[in-house]
Amino acid sequence: MTTTQRILDLAAAAPASHGEDLLLLLGEANELYQQGLRDRHREVAARLDALAPADLEHAADTAGITRDASQDRDEVILLLALSEWETTPAAIAYAEMAAAAARRGICLIPEE
Repeated sequence: MTTTQRILDLAAAAPASHGEDLLLLLGEANELYQQGLRDRHREVAARLDALAPADLEHAADTAGITRDASQDRDEVILLLALSEWETTPAAIAYAEMAAAAARRGICLIPEE
């Protein structure tokens, strides 16, 4: 099963889950989300590795990435990877799942 399929399955199961069960689903989905982002980062880094700095800047501009002069090449590539990842079905499903869980009072970050 792919990361995408598992996140979609977890997101589909979430509305019927409550309390600790929902928290467990959210935790697993979060781990998969992070893994998906890491995988996308590696793919984007490999694809953009040979780009000249001006071409990398153009790619960031085209993607609508806001950046500042203090960001190095690696940070720009990470931002591009995040931009790509956030538009995938898996990332969208996770974001919707997390938002719905938060509306029900469930989140991964405990209140202080």
